[in-house]
Amino acid sequence: MPEMTDDAVLERAIQGDSEAFGALYECYVGRIYNYIYYRTGNVYDAEDLTERVFMRALRHIRNYNHRGLPFSAWLYRIAHNLVANWHRDNSRRKEIPLEDGVLSSNPGGFPESEVLQSEEQDHLLRVLRCLPAERQQLIILKFVDHMSNAEIGQVMGRTEGAVKSLYHRTLLTIRDDLGTLPFELEDERERSYGSK
Repeated sequence: MPEMTDDAVLERAIQGDSEAFGALYECYVGRIYNYIYYRTGNVYDAEDLTERVFMRALRHIRNYNHRGLPFSAWLYRIAHNLVANWHRDNSRRKEIPLEDGVLSSNPGGFPESEVLQSEEQDHLLRVLRCLPAERQQLIILKFVDHMSNAEIGQVMGRTEGAVKSLYHRTLLTIRDDLGTLPFELEDERERSYGSK
């Protein structure tokens, strides 16, 4: 919808304009799909749940209330609830099955380094699978969707400070489980104390 602000498109969608809702769909479908995919680890379930998110949003868009939050926060909340229901319905899975190969590999590298990188990725995925759902959500929003702490807070219904605290505790848990310092913490430590 050329020459319209996001708020104007949203307002038209709330009033029942299907073209405006289609524009919102195009804007957010990739981000919502990625979020769901990383939570389910399955392309087919991610596609199905993404469709359900937007069907639910379409059915309830007339009831949407801005409340100072971005439209994407509402979509992520719907996605979060559907994924939680999906996990509950598939309770035979004790952990979130992030597929192998989710992290990118280093094409054209030496076979030895590729094997080491693959082992490190497998270990990291096992650690991530053991995190509580809320912490997995935080990691996905931070590193897959590249959201700021304020944006994550809007999606998760937390303050920016609470997100920072949860992020810090999550990184410490990952560090302890990996037995090494994640790059983020190493960089943060160097900034705080200066490199020696």
